[in-house]
Order: sequence, then C-alpha cells, then structure tokens
Amino acid sequence: MSSVYKDILDSKAKNEKLLAVLIDPDKFSLGNASSFIEKVNQSIATHVFIGGSIVSEGETDELVSKIKKHTNLPIVLFPGDISQITNKADALLFLSLISGRNPDYLIGKHVEAVSKLKSTRLEIISTGYILIESGKETAIEKVTNTKPIARKNIQKIVDSSIAGQHLGMKLMYLEAGSGATEPISVDIINNVKQELNIPLIVGGGIRSKAELENAFNAGADIVVIGTALELDESFFDALKKDKI
Repeated sequence: MSSVYKDILDSKAKNEKLLAVLIDPDKFSLGNASSFIEKVNQSIATHVFIGGSIVSEGETDELVSKIKKHTNLPIVLFPGDISQITNKADALLFLSLISGRNPDYLIGKHVEAVSKLKSTRLEIISTGYILIESGKETAIEKVTNTKPIARKNIQKIVDSSIAGQHLGMKLMYLEAGSGATEPISVDIINNVKQELNIPLIVGGGIRSKAELENAFNAGADIVVIGTALELDESFFDALKKDKI
C-alpha cells in the first residue's frame, strides 16, 4: 500500500528531488483556488502542504476540501495548532520544535492532538522541526515563544538534526520561517545532509529557481516554497515541468 512517507523514501533512494507548495489558509483566497492549483499542477510540485502559524477554526478544513477538487497531489498538513487538523488531507507532519525548549511545542501540543487524531485516517509522519535565524523575527517565533538557532552555529544545527533522528523522527525540517529575508545557506544544508540518514526538508526564503536549485544541490530532498508564490504567481513560470 502506497503512503506519503514511503513515496518520499523511494524518491530519496532514487535521488529524485521533491517540491512542496505551502499554502497558508489565513493568507489564501478560496476564490483563487482553481487558478492557483492549476499552476501548481503544471509545475514540478509533488506535494501541497497546508498550514500556518495563526489560522482560524475551520479554515484549514475548508481549504483542503477546495483544493482536493482540483489536484491529485498528496495534501500534507503542516499544522501550527491542533485546530488545523482535518481528516480531509492525506497526511500530517507531526512537528516537534526541537530547536526550541518550549515544552508545549516539543510534546505538549502533540498530547492534546492525540484524541483528535484518533478519529482521522491521516498518515502521521513524525518530523523534527528546526527554526534557523532568518534575518527577522518570524511568526513562528512569536507563536511558539522560542528563538531560532543562529545561522553561524552550524554545529548546533547539525547536532539538533541528528538528535532528532536518534529520537526516531522520520523527517527533518530546516525552517527559515515565512517571509524570511534569506534562505537557509548551502553550508547549513550540506553539513546537515552529510550526517543525516532520514529525508531532509528545507523551507523559508526561497524566491527564485536558482535558490531552489542551490537547496537541492546542497542536499535537500524536499524544498518548500510558500510566500514567494503567494506574492508572485509568475514564479510558477520558472517552475513549469517543461522548463526544468
């Protein structure tokens, strides 16, 4: 039986790079869903991630229902809170913010989510989540009341990633944050990749095809692009299947 995680592992084994388009329900217009997802379908995108730091109750459920009508790509929840869990998606990244020390986002929210997850058929994928300094304070910092790891402290980023792997995480997610002024550096990605055995996700601050390719070449298995596509849908032109 196919699963989102198995497909990611298979792609990693074949060195096939994956691209996730991140949609924030709080910033996305449902009326724009059909045309936006049409561009996603024409691009090299392999997954749709849904989530945000602050999302009103019911918005995620409504958005996933709408998107499901227009694409066959797997829809993966990237939840900032329990209210963003919906059974209409295919999978959920069970994120543990291992770069911070706020117990709510290390384990607390997860315990609260269990009763809700029992009533779903979501594929739950344990994911280590590492916030890295991006040049400005992000919404994630404010909501979680945690600080990112400094970009220059590459060893701590690597050690945090490996610690998450030892704890049994199935994915590792390096995050610069929504609207980051610059993406995670090639040096950081490369150093983490050299020691990590599980698939590596990189997101935040990627605004061009060149930056996307830099992340892939440095070792990212999955790259996530969100804000850049929300602000400038013409970016999709550089990501069309026939141009890559």
